[in-house]
Parts: sequence; C-alpha cells; structure tokens
Amino acid sequence: MVVERYLHCILEENNGFSRRNVLKIAGGSVAASGLAGLGGATGTVEVNVGFRGQRARQAALNAANSVVREFNSLDIVTIRASAKAAKGLAKRKNVRYVEKNGTVHAHAQTLPWGIDRVDADVAHSNGETGNGADIAILDTGIQSDHPDLQANIGEGRDFTGKGTWEDGNGHGTHCAGIADAVDNSEGVVGVSTEATLHAGKVLDDSGSGSFSDVAAGIEWAADQGYDVASLSLGASSGTSTLRDAVNYAYNNGVLVVSSAGNSGPCSDCVGYPAAYDNAMAISSTDSDDSLSSFSSTGPEIELAAPGGEVYSTYINSGYDTLSGTSMSCPHVSGAGGQLMANGQTNTEARSTLHNTAENIGLGSNEQGHGLLDVEAALNGGGGGGGGCLDASQWPSGTGSSGAENIDTVTVTGQFAESSADNAYEDFTCSGPITVSPGDSFQIELDYSDGGFDSHYANVFVDWDQNQDWSTASETRIMGNVSDDTQTYTATVDVPSNAPSGETLVRVRLSWYDYYGPSATGEYGEVNDFTVEVQ
Repeated sequence: MVVERYLHCILEENNGFSRRNVLKIAGGSVAASGLAGLGGATGTVEVNVGFRGQRARQAALNAANSVVREFNSLDIVTIRASAKAAKGLAKRKNVRYVEKNGTVHAHAQTLPWGIDRVDADVAHSNGETGNGADIAILDTGIQSDHPDLQANIGEGRDFTGKGTWEDGNGHGTHCAGIADAVDNSEGVVGVSTEATLHAGKVLDDSGSGSFSDVAAGIEWAADQGYDVASLSLGASSGTSTLRDAVNYAYNNGVLVVSSAGNSGPCSDCVGYPAAYDNAMAISSTDSDDSLSSFSSTGPEIELAAPGGEVYSTYINSGYDTLSGTSMSCPHVSGAGGQLMANGQTNTEARSTLHNTAENIGLGSNEQGHGLLDVEAALNGGGGGGGGCLDASQWPSGTGSSGAENIDTVTVTGQFAESSADNAYEDFTCSGPITVSPGDSFQIELDYSDGGFDSHYANVFVDWDQNQDWSTASETRIMGNVSDDTQTYTATVDVPSNAPSGETLVRVRLSWYDYYGPSATGEYGEVNDFTVEVQ
C-alpha cells in the first residue's frame, strides 16, 4: 500500500500569511527532505534542483558536470554533479530543493493465479473478452469508479435500503474484478475483460441481506435481460421465495451461478441458492488443485473453480486477497458471460461449461463435472473427458453412406473416480461429418487397464448437438467390458430423425455395475479408454 502525505494549508484573509509565504514554507520543508536522499552520497549524483530566480539557476548550471534536462515552464534543472557540489547548492538562499533523481515504476498488471489456472488468459490472447455480455453481480455493490472496473460498469440498483448501490464492504467489488476486471496494464485482469458489469446491491455493507432482497435482485437481473446472475452468497436453508426467483431468472434466459458455501469440511452441505436445480453450484479449489478446506460439497456441485487466496479488486480503489467459494463463483460467471456473448443460451452455456471442464481427480461431489476450463469452453473443448475436439483435430473427410471418407479420430481419457454405482464421461470423438438418415459409421471402444468387473459400456450419440443429454436423440450400444483389456466395435445407424448435412457426432461413454454395488476396489478405480470414430 502506498501512503501519500499531503500538506493542507488553510488561508485566511487576516492570518498574516500570504499565499507566497505559505509556498515558501512548504518549499523549505521539501528542500530539507530532498537532502535526505543525498545524506550518505559520494561521487557523482543525478539531482533535480528547484531554484528561484536566474542567479540560483545559473549556480546550479555552474555546479553541474553535465546538464540532463532544463524544463520549459518549471523552475527546475536536472544535473549530474558531485555529491559535495549538490549539498552545497542546497544551502543557497534561492535554491528551493535539491533532490536525488529517483526512479518511477509502472504499476504492472498482475495475472491472478486463478485466471491463469482456468486458462482465461489464453482465451484473452485468442480475442475472447466477453464484449457484449451483461453480468449482474448480486452482492454488496461495486465501486463504480475503481480504475480496474470503471470502463465496464453499466447499471446498478440498491435493494437494501441504503439508497446507493456503491460498495461499502469490498466483497462485491472483489467478485466483480474476478469476473470482469479490465485488461489495462495495471491492477488485475478478470476472466472476462470487456463484459458489462451491473451491480445489484442485495447485501448491505456488513455483508448481510434478506431472502427478499436477494430474490428482488435476481428478478431485476432477469427483467433487465442480463445474461448472468452471479451470486457469491448463500444460506444453510432455502425458501420458496428464493427458489421462485432462481427459476424465474433461469426460465427467462439467465445463467444463474452461485457459490456452494464455506461450511467445509463437510458432505452434502451445499447452501442456497446454489442447491437449487436451476442454479450452478460452484466449489472452491486451491492453487495445487486440491479442494479448499472450507468448501462445501454435495451432489449439487456442478463445477469447481479457484477460490483459495484470490487476488482481486477491492474498495477504495485498492486490491486484496480473499478466500471462499465466493471467489470461485465469479470465475464461472465470467466464463458464462463470454459464452453467451458468443451467442449461446444460458442452457447451452451451462452444458458447455460441464462438457469442457477438466477432471482434476476430485470426487464428483467435490468437483462436479470438473475444474472450469475457460479456453476449452470457448474453443469447444479438446480431447477426452469432455467437450468438442479442437478444430485442428477434426477429420477432413466427409461421407454420405456407410463409413466412406470419414477419417478415424481417437480420443483418450480417464473415468473419474466414483463411489457411486455408475459414472460417465462426455466427449466428442468426431468433428463435422455429413450424414443422412440411413447412413452408418463405426465406433471402436478400446479399454486398457480397465480394472473393473461385470460392467457394461454404453455409448450415446447426440444427433441434436444441443449438449443436453436429458433431451438428446440417442443411439445406445451395450457391450460387456469385463476384461481388463477389450476392444468393442459397433456400427451406429443414423436415425430417421437425424438432421441431414454436416453435423458433429457427440459421444457419451458410461459404465455401471450390472450386479449392483461391487466389492471394494471395483469402484473408484481410474479406467483408461480410447474411442475411435471411423
């Protein structure tokens, strides 16, 4: 923190001081402090000499070994001189000060570890800024003139009765910076950098608010047509009022993102509104990809995001480091804003974030679909474990009958560890291919080091490309994969309701225990797989 000291002079008509006299007093004080930088100096020094009048100016020039700068309008010269000569100048009557010519450094922009970990900086370099998205930060407000936020501030509204949506706490400003701090070479940078931030002050300056206040803020975000509602807040129990507001917003196109809560270590303890079906519950990770000790967990968790010791904007135009699932939530909010700026709906953005998340080896109740991966989400994902393949990996051939001219694409990955009686991985194993009803293509599943018995593999092809597996038109294939290594090949027929023309083939691979819960060791193992579309 930089502390600046100001000299305040109160001028009164009869106080015996003229403005000139006051400036003389101030100048004398500065001259004394200027010598502090020369106290132990020897040899040649570079100094700024403030003078009064031509004789003092000439004395400074005469003392110089070389003149570095003469100012046009200021009574200052910068010279290089011996330390002894510089100290002598300071004693002259009309020399106001002699100061060592120090160095000023740029206020460099910091890349917070969370922004780096979720590859938001990679997305920025690819031109993804969130420009066009509207993100409502429903919190303690936002400092509207913060230098790292001001350019992105849109509208605001107070729901607490304070009368202003300005942040008097710091929490909302901190979350706003994570979601959308400006990329301006100072301070920090957000997940998005050019989305519009709207401040819904639903928490007072002590950080508390009523269910009604929060519900009103959510309603406001929906009625304004904003893309994302970011809720870094919660309670241990829910209310019908809050649930109705979340459902209203989601059904009106808002991506509702909420912090899971800081009740950890615990199980099945996700707070509200995060626990509602139409809100995305976000847990917290530390910089080593471990679950933050404070993070709430439970089956409602959809994604994990950085939340431990996150550096971001703070009130009074400052910056601070905070920890909590409150910090995880706006990482996802910023990413959702970018997806919706690119034309995705709230349901599509939610599914994309699921399908492109990175498996970091935590339990499904801890990480949900995995750790947020902003770059993968914006580029359609890549590789096993979720999402679409990078365009460079798409097959170049197309075919209209059978498997003709459809190149083989291989995807490898791992099943996440699970203690449940089923688990799955979603991924895309083919790029655009041309299909028509009646066509077919080959899928080959190659399990290596399966490590489980009496399980079946199911493959689903999403012809609708909507990434919503609950409504997708699917083709189902079953094969016993009880051996440690087994290859299973199947022909997939294009259904009669599939769209004709170019489409992405999306594949969901799952397994379950046909005989019910297995003995210890048969679940919870990581199973490698390879999938080829031919």
